[in-house]
Amino acid sequence: MAKVESFELYHNKVKAPYVRLAGTETHPSGAVIQKYDLRLLQPNQDAMPTGVVHTLEHLLAINIRDEIDGVIDISPMGCRTGFYMIVWGEHPISEVVSALENVLKKVDSYDTVPAMTAEACGNYRDHSLIGAKIYAQQVLDNQISHDPFERVFG
Repeated sequence: MAKVESFELYHNKVKAPYVRLAGTETHPSGAVIQKYDLRLLQPNQDAMPTGVVHTLEHLLAINIRDEIDGVIDISPMGCRTGFYMIVWGEHPISEVVSALENVLKKVDSYDTVPAMTAEACGNYRDHSLIGAKIYAQQVLDNQISHDPFERVFG
């Protein structure tokens, strides 16, 4: 049975919020893809409501691409404590932390959720912009660490 990287992480020892490089894959052609764990909340202690996760997913998907080149995808974690981001190339943790902070700061400026229509979204009724603003500010107030196990900044 194949190992799943995220299932190997000791979730009770991490200290959220943080950004963690969860893996790097190199194709025989030399192309590099990295996966990042963008953990906003402490696992097994808190979880975002689905409407908040959904709204943050929309706002991250739209804004993170302005901050980091080569974003392939950003997806919510099933546990609702954060997101995974997959990117082309190699990006230092500091770049990803800065990008995430910049995007979370933008959340408060939104009056409506982008792409919140039946045509553009598979569950357009399940959003919470107010909740997204509250959680984004909570993460910013707690500061995003560069290390999952120690509170490291800058």
